[in-house]
Amino acid sequence: YQSDNQLSPFVGLAPAKGGTCSYQSDNQLSPFVGLAPAKGGTCSYQSDNQLSPFVGLAPAKGRTCSYHRRHKARLFPVCVTLNKEKKMKTHLLNISVFHKLLIPYLFFSLAPLLCLLAGEPTRIELWPEGAPGSQDRRQEPEKTDRTNGACNVTNIHAPSITSFLPKPEEATGTAILIAPGGGHRMLCLGHEGDALAEWFAEQGIAAFVLRYRLAKEEGSKYTVDEHAMADTRRALRLMRSRASDWKINPDRIGILGFSAGGELAALAAMESDAGDATHKDSIEQFSCQPNFQVLIYPGSSHRFTVSQGMPPAFIALGAKDRDDIALGMAQLYLKYKEVGVPCELHIYSNAGHGFGYRANATHAAAQWPQRLKEWLVDSKLLD
Repeated sequence: YQSDNQLSPFVGLAPAKGGTCSYQSDNQLSPFVGLAPAKGGTCSYQSDNQLSPFVGLAPAKGRTCSYHRRHKARLFPVCVTLNKEKKMKTHLLNISVFHKLLIPYLFFSLAPLLCLLAGEPTRIELWPEGAPGSQDRRQEPEKTDRTNGACNVTNIHAPSITSFLPKPEEATGTAILIAPGGGHRMLCLGHEGDALAEWFAEQGIAAFVLRYRLAKEEGSKYTVDEHAMADTRRALRLMRSRASDWKINPDRIGILGFSAGGELAALAAMESDAGDATHKDSIEQFSCQPNFQVLIYPGSSHRFTVSQGMPPAFIALGAKDRDDIALGMAQLYLKYKEVGVPCELHIYSNAGHGFGYRANATHAAAQWPQRLKEWLVDSKLLD
């Protein structure tokens, strides 16, 4: 978010001097409560002379503001309307300075609840007081690279999950934690995160996209085992602790990972615990064991071990991927078979690494989400 030295529409944030102002989002939750852009759409915020759509915040004198979007209306902030050109404008309010300060405070305090009620994607920090080992950097903003339509996120110090919930009447009770890939240097949230989560929600499956700390980002002091895996296990515990709120079955919570995220998914299936019933943090009292694992061209397969009683697995990859994946996953399947762990393996002969999920793709490997859904039904993990 950048701005030309005026008060940011985000409460309490002011831009650097000499900046410019625009907000763009691609399938991510808008800063406006309950508003998210349409699939593949973008959001922009421009201001130069009217009350900001954020209640109680007004732009500098002589400027107006309007919010443009390509999306149908959902929940709007107070006093915001949508005209025929799909432009949202606010009506000026004659309210006191006190109310101008009070209303935005209440508005943003209630934002997460309103989003949940509206079924909108909602971001939830895994540790509200800061993740262990990252408290001193918790307030640092993430960085997003949208070059060539990508959505690659770095500088993650406040690990979180973003919920994509199905309509209550369509909820199946099954839930999946999605760990995007990116070589532990970035998170590829576009084709390995939010778009897939939206698809799952449309199928009645609650999906949660994990933003985990990056062990191989330049200058990072994090490690895969100590920090990224702590984030992964904490996310599974959090999902299970909120199962009734999110209408999910605590015995149908799985983990799906792409590439580096696939490493996390496999490690989570290999090593888990039932929780600590005496822990003062109630979330830590819940199990972090996934009920199933989905490995999509996972990295670091040399680290994977197999034992009886592990969660059933679904694996998909391309035959043209590097050997530790293209051969490693075939070998992993045989190890699962040997110890009796149910496993389904799909190797797409014309695919390489990173095919992810793209809604409009028509090649064979693009159909893996449908094969996964069929496997979940066959495995009695999805009604």
